[in-house]
Amino acid sequence: MSMYFDMGDETLWNPSNGAGRLFLRQVEIFEAELNRPSGIGQGKYWGDPDTLEVDPAAYAEFACALVAWHCRTGHSVILALSEGFVATAVALARRAGIEVEMTDPGTGDVLGGVQHDARVPGSHRLASAAVVTALETRAREMDRWM
Repeated sequence: MSMYFDMGDETLWNPSNGAGRLFLRQVEIFEAELNRPSGIGQGKYWGDPDTLEVDPAAYAEFACALVAWHCRTGHSVILALSEGFVATAVALARRAGIEVEMTDPGTGDVLGGVQHDARVPGSHRLASAAVVTALETRAREMDRWM
């Protein structure tokens, strides 16, 4: 059994039910964290929980906000917990033709109220560049595995 993440007539991703359910549960968590909808909803076969439709405009906003949130945090545990999901979300966005910019974030307020981990040594700018590089590498890996 598997799930279908579609955009119109194109299937963007066809994961196993287990991987698809885990991804959707994490989508719910990050929708709440970012206070915005993901754009992933009921697919063309109403009542079938295994077919989902990706709204490209809403998903583009969600994916861009997700990457900004991830790249702005300096909290080691949050980075570890979120990297795989964010990379998978980026790979899905790219399959939908959505380009998600991963730039080195500047200083300032952190989305989602996340504070920097005071125990992480070194420059925040260097850490941010490393986070961006790791996320880009992981997103490319996810796309190959999808």
